[in-house]
Amino acid sequence: MATYVVMEPPGRSEKVDATAFIRDGFTWLGLLVPPLWLAWHRLWIEAGLAFVVMGALSMAGQNLGLGLASSLLSTLVSFYIGLEGQGLRIAALRRRGWHEWGAVQAGRLDDADIRYALEIEGHAEEAAPPPRIVPDAAQARPAQPGMALGLTHIPGRP
Repeated sequence: MATYVVMEPPGRSEKVDATAFIRDGFTWLGLLVPPLWLAWHRLWIEAGLAFVVMGALSMAGQNLGLGLASSLLSTLVSFYIGLEGQGLRIAALRRRGWHEWGAVQAGRLDDADIRYALEIEGHAEEAAPPPRIVPDAAQARPAQPGMALGLTHIPGRP
């Protein structure tokens, strides 16, 4: 089963169908074509940065006469995007004001959507939580004088 991170848009009640499900895990297209994968998901700055870094690493390897190692240097960026690409998508949505609702485990995206809808429906039927009672500070126990473990200062002792 895969884990899907559920991201809700800033106006939660306005756009009910705009919830985004992002599969948490490795992305093969991010490994094979990182700048295109990032651009497809509208991560423009990350796509440009990946393109520039991959090109700079490849050119630096060619200028230093590293041969095959120059190609391997640029594949480091590909591995990073493959491993952390979904995390970059989640971070970009957070910057745009989206809120992380939680995570749903499902075999497919359709199943994740159904599980999320059932969970939202279940929370809507629950009653409001009871009010929180704050204890009175005047009835709190006084601090216990005596031995303390750790690097604390005990008044009256050197």
